[in-house]
Amino acid sequence: MIKAPQAAALTLRNIGKRFGDYVAVDDVSLTVAPGELVALIGASGSGKTTTLRIVAGYESPDSGSILLGDADITRLPPQKRGFGMVFQHYALFPQMPVVENVAFGLEARGVGKTERLAKAREVLASVGLEGRADRAVQNLSGGEQQRVALARALVIEPKALLLDEPLSNLDPTLRQTTREDLRAQLHSAGVPALFVTHDQEDAFAVADRIALLKQGKLLQTGTPEELYNCPLSRDVASFIGRAVIVPAQVTESAAVLRVGEQSILFQATHAPGAQPPRGQSAIVLRPHSLRIAENGAKGLSGKISERRFTGSLVMYRVRLGDGAVVEVESKNHSYHENDSVMLVPGEKAVAVIDG
Repeated sequence: MIKAPQAAALTLRNIGKRFGDYVAVDDVSLTVAPGELVALIGASGSGKTTTLRIVAGYESPDSGSILLGDADITRLPPQKRGFGMVFQHYALFPQMPVVENVAFGLEARGVGKTERLAKAREVLASVGLEGRADRAVQNLSGGEQQRVALARALVIEPKALLLDEPLSNLDPTLRQTTREDLRAQLHSAGVPALFVTHDQEDAFAVADRIALLKQGKLLQTGTPEELYNCPLSRDVASFIGRAVIVPAQVTESAAVLRVGEQSILFQATHAPGAQPPRGQSAIVLRPHSLRIAENGAKGLSGKISERRFTGSLVMYRVRLGDGAVVEVESKNHSYHENDSVMLVPGEKAVAVIDG
């Protein structure tokens, strides 16, 4: 794999961007280390694509700066930044064979034909396309086209890699198999990699860290496990994964959920560095946070309102006595809609957030 020499960290420092009265990016700071993959995620209009365009140099920030190592590159044009880009629709040239598509960036940099084609073939081999160099790009599968686009970004020995929805054009089956390859290839490049995706599964499968944006603000940055298990806020908990947020009485390491005269006690956790809420607050119930009691244990009584088969597990929606509906995943496939069940805490601690 071709690597950039002396890879440096990519830093966004207090980036802000407005379009008229609309705040697209609001004081975003983020550092991506060499060899690290960071996913920008968020709903439509959250500012993730604008942030990526600012890093690439296609938009100018109204405030803040972009650093590569110690160098301020905020005002450098895109072609001077030395970044590799993988676009959502790949932007491949149908009139060129695969190897010339990959070599195109080297041609633009004045590299001779023999050298650039040799480098292009080397990078194609590194992404598993050694036998595809002379094919027409339109004769490749979606996953192969994605790898051609990545090879074209890698061949210029980029200082950073920027990817805009790199897996969105793939069908679900191919998407799953491509994630692992993409993660390995990006790590091998050894440079900072920042990619935008609206798909949480893509982000969780590929990224080392995730940065969640909402209305231009950076809500939380952390590993996929940190955002899922220890969200900083209700907004993060609601966006990441499947969650039901319910009020609970919280102490330093425990939370009590009461429904009528019934109650259950959870172990509780909170986001690293956050001040743990106390007293009346809220907890985040994931599908693994509750389980159906098999032995007559005391807990919260409810009735199954929906049953969904997911393979090795069944997802049950259970309506509690106060009308709240929670989701419970179970290996027990024997329950059906309208069955009465008793719910008890799962094995993992629940996240506590401000109520």
